[in-house]
Amino acid sequence: MNKAEVLKEIIEQRKSIFPKDYAETEISQEIIEEILNSGTFAPNHKRTKPWRFKIFQSEEKAKLALEMQEIYKSTQAPQTFLEKKYQDIGFKINKADAVVSIVVNFSGMVPEWEEIAAVSMAVQNMYLTCTANGVGCYWSSPKIVDHLKESLTIEENQKCLGLFYMGNLD
Repeated sequence: MNKAEVLKEIIEQRKSIFPKDYAETEISQEIIEEILNSGTFAPNHKRTKPWRFKIFQSEEKAKLALEMQEIYKSTQAPQTFLEKKYQDIGFKINKADAVVSIVVNFSGMVPEWEEIAAVSMAVQNMYLTCTANGVGCYWSSPKIVDHLKESLTIEENQKCLGLFYMGNLD
């Protein structure tokens, strides 16, 4: 199979796969590094490299799950709070082997939409690399991430666009 055929196959197979379908095995650090590195090859105007990724695994991931559950609980009126949603937040994060925060850094050198587009292309590269390596993944952008500024050490010129969940497939 030539390169064009391989690429076409990977693109056609790329899809969001949710944590409930992840295996209980760890993704190798080598593959995680390959996934994150692939994001850095996204085109970006004036070479601003606007993506900022922070990986959460093990204890950091468990802390993120608890923090996001608490944020959900504290931002909901009692009549809109759903126990199932609260539990799902923790389940998804804990079931994933790795969770990556997707943050855009606005340089001020180009329009903001261009830097958001560059970050989106970086995530697409990560999706394709996951697909090529048999790793399930999906990008989630819950409103809760707006409250994670301290955990993600988000600066004034940055914005969290969501979380990228990853897990091995059977």
